[in-house]
Amino acid sequence: MPLVRFDVLKGKSESQIASMLDAAHRAIVRSFDVPERDRYQIVQEHEKSHVRLEDTGLGIQRTDDVVVVNVVSRPRSEEAKIRFYQDLVEELSSNCGIAPSDVIVSFTINSDADWSFGHGRAQFLTGDL
Repeated sequence: MPLVRFDVLKGKSESQIASMLDAAHRAIVRSFDVPERDRYQIVQEHEKSHVRLEDTGLGIQRTDDVVVVNVVSRPRSEEAKIRFYQDLVEELSSNCGIAPSDVIVSFTINSDADWSFGHGRAQFLTGDL
């Protein structure tokens, strides 16, 4: 935990996707100090014609390498989130060739009661985690 979802344009190879997931996981582990095996990632591919990602008037140029990263997580400090934004773009840039201008990140925060990792149990509440 956190659960990280990636929305990308169709056409990436399996190795490109694996590299992206590994890079993002390194950023998660560093920024949020989570265990190495605390890894929950999902990739969704989209046709180019089904995606519109502009720049909110910031003048940011996007390419076909654009990736939207949605993070569902327990509360994190502003400092940790800012560190994650930087770690993520550095990892994706240096390991995947994805420009920082092509990385969009959004957080959805939830509570301990909002997670079950299996067996119908709320592990954060039961003390299993």
